[in-house]
Amino acid sequence: MKNTKIIKKKYEFKNLFSKGIFYGGEYINMYILKNKNCKNRLAIAITKKQGKAVERNRFKRLIRENYKNFENNLKNGYDILFIINKSKIMESKKIKFINIKNDMNNLFKKSRIFDEESIN
Repeated sequence: MKNTKIIKKKYEFKNLFSKGIFYGGEYINMYILKNKNCKNRLAIAITKKQGKAVERNRFKRLIRENYKNFENNLKNGYDILFIINKSKIMESKKIKFINIKNDMNNLFKKSRIFDEESIN
């Protein structure tokens, strides 16, 4: 994640939730908001209902690793927040890398932040 910063401040999360555009997927949901920087910023929100720390950290690792694969193909200047789909909280142990990858790919296509020049 060379070109991406991590969002950690509470007010930045609130701003994403309130002003961001929501895109729903099968396993993960995404909020996206245009920022004034020339770099993307990534946030991952997981509740304690998700499970114990081991399960929450595994989910964060899956999202970060998948995001790294897509990072070079995304347009710059966006804040991106990923959260787990509420209906899939109980199945979080069964979520695989490929499920997140396919879901993330669909969400990026819906939001139209794929950079067409880098894909071709």
